[in-house]
Amino acid sequence: MMDGMEPRRWAGLGVLVLGCGTPQVDDDGTTVPTTTLGPGTQTGTQTGTTTGETDGTVTASGSATSGMDTTADSDTGPGILFDLSNDSDLNVPPIDMCTVTDDMNAVGDCRVQAPPDSFEPVEQWSFTPPGEPQGYVTPLVVNLTDDDGNGVIDMCDVPDVVLVAGASTGPPGASGHIYVLDGATGSLHFQIPDAVNGNFTPALGDIDGDGISEIVTLTQANAFVAFEHDGTKKWETPTTWGSGDFGQPLSYSSAAALADLDNDGTVEIVAANKIIDHDGNNLITLAELSGNWSATVPADLDGDGDLEVVLGHAAFHHDGSMLWNTGLNRGYPQVANLDGDAQPEVLLTNDQGLNLIEHTGAVTYSGLRPTGDPVSFTGWLRPATVHDFDGDGIAEFAVSSANNYTVYEANASIVWSSPVQDFSGIAAGTAFDFLGDGIAEAMYTDEVNLYVFDGMGGVLFQVPRGSGTLSEYPIVVDVDNDGSAEVLFVSNSGAAPTLQVIADIQDRWIQARRIWNQHAYHVTNVREDGTIPQNEPPHWLALNTFRTNAQIEGGGLCMPTPPG
Repeated sequence: MMDGMEPRRWAGLGVLVLGCGTPQVDDDGTTVPTTTLGPGTQTGTQTGTTTGETDGTVTASGSATSGMDTTADSDTGPGILFDLSNDSDLNVPPIDMCTVTDDMNAVGDCRVQAPPDSFEPVEQWSFTPPGEPQGYVTPLVVNLTDDDGNGVIDMCDVPDVVLVAGASTGPPGASGHIYVLDGATGSLHFQIPDAVNGNFTPALGDIDGDGISEIVTLTQANAFVAFEHDGTKKWETPTTWGSGDFGQPLSYSSAAALADLDNDGTVEIVAANKIIDHDGNNLITLAELSGNWSATVPADLDGDGDLEVVLGHAAFHHDGSMLWNTGLNRGYPQVANLDGDAQPEVLLTNDQGLNLIEHTGAVTYSGLRPTGDPVSFTGWLRPATVHDFDGDGIAEFAVSSANNYTVYEANASIVWSSPVQDFSGIAAGTAFDFLGDGIAEAMYTDEVNLYVFDGMGGVLFQVPRGSGTLSEYPIVVDVDNDGSAEVLFVSNSGAAPTLQVIADIQDRWIQARRIWNQHAYHVTNVREDGTIPQNEPPHWLALNTFRTNAQIEGGGLCMPTPPG
């Protein structure tokens, strides 16, 4: 620590500050080594098994895939620093950090940076439910409990993790249960006793306007069901699902999404080709099937202010009337600005490869397979991630194909590609700028590891896991509200814990939002307190990301400035 400086928290931001001055980062140009993180060493038993933080020991795992220097930098550097010198724009009234202060209409510049060698991963905690060790569903995070005992659930409480796990959750119809965990320790708050669909991804958010998030998912019998924040059943609605690919119901490995489709102040629930209201009433079954393994996206494609329901190959107005149908094969939709014209595009990933569709439904390209992997139902049908991976200020996208994880320019040309082990899976990835330097790290969980890649595709670190890979993927949130991001991911085979939480041993990673509420997460779809915007800001006009989280500072979102 620098002489004469004491660590403190600044204005309740959850950002570690060491006095004033410029951000302290290493400038010797040393590259981060590839490391492999082993399992935790301290264990304690609650209702489930929670593994505590290790001592941070890491071992070398070989050279990176893009020729990066694997020499370790012995200077660990200080924690996150904040430059407070001569910043007149910081002379603002105190911000209530317990409530939402920014409706995501103005995205500010990021100021916090971490040292360039801030990749010393450690397992902060892990959790394995007794008798239900398999997790095929992306973990989700929102505030559900009053941890400080002040009678209010707000953002000053510790975020909570919603985990779906079962004895065998991979096959269609397999059951699981929902476990709600403390984000700081992994301790079990409660298990919801009702059996749920073990391979359906829930959605979290305030659907009834009471200011507290609910959990929406499917029962084992594929009925829509909502639970209050304490696990009490709110309602259940029997639902008839059509059959998709291979004769499986459309609910198989699908996901829920929450949005106010018609801007009337009430929340709708979307899953596959179904729309229901916040009370559980079946409203609309769209005239097109989604695919199995789907994550339907609400987005304003036509610029009229309300939201359309995007299946991928087709899109519908909120009243169920069709906006367009491309005739392409069904697959996963991702919505972002991928051609610079200020209008959104739909990136469709299906069994034929990569497809880009204009907001009008016109197809820009289809069936591209740049890695050379062949046509395969599970080889290309995988959710994608949109982010500025290389710091040029322009969004790229990342998606796996057979045994490759690849970052593409918007025109589907390859930026970099790294080998993974996931030939039969349909898993996804994410990205986050852990250092705040304008270049995002990509993440992917294949059958054997979590991989974190640098901006050239080199492996910064990897963590063992085991999975048959359905549509689960890692997420990045500040899960313990300590001002530094963590990575969460599940496993469903082998000796790995069901849920693992990975942090930097010195908590130097910059702060991510403290929420991840659904599979089709794109930041502006939900406020940090779990409330759903009545008028969702178009994410492609600011952050222009999809399935990635945002850096936060000062109670609002910020966007890293590309390196000079």
